[in-house]
Amino acid sequence: MTLPDTNAIIREHLANNTALAALVGDRIYSPRLPENADLPAVGFFTRGGTSNPYIPDMPTPSVQFDCWATDVEVAGVVTSGHILARQVYRALYDALQGIQNTTVTISGTDHLILSAIEEVQGQDLVDIEIPKYFRVLTFFAIMIR
Repeated sequence: MTLPDTNAIIREHLANNTALAALVGDRIYSPRLPENADLPAVGFFTRGGTSNPYIPDMPTPSVQFDCWATDVEVAGVVTSGHILARQVYRALYDALQGIQNTTVTISGTDHLILSAIEEVQGQDLVDIEIPKYFRVLTFFAIMIR
């Protein structure tokens, strides 16, 4: 068996999560957000991880997730970007933390997310180069087969 495309599997799993999709729609990007992307959005990439030489088709990537948002006004009510970024993070957390044996189907092929565990809790960050853009940074170890 060949090494699975872990980024595609993770993205497909997240895109099918109702609560996360309600906040970001289809704006889940890997390895990063495109320039001038609509927000809120999630960007992620594999930053490393582990593999098992005895079970080569079962990687455990360590994945960095960035939950991005900016201030949003709806019907005259402004929601602060840092609050919205936190809401996106919580939805991402709920979509991943503690899941086990979750099947993800891509182009008719089933893949299995054996587990997902948050490595570092969400960190609130302000992008000083892009005013009014907020993000929450987190890391997950995700075992995939």
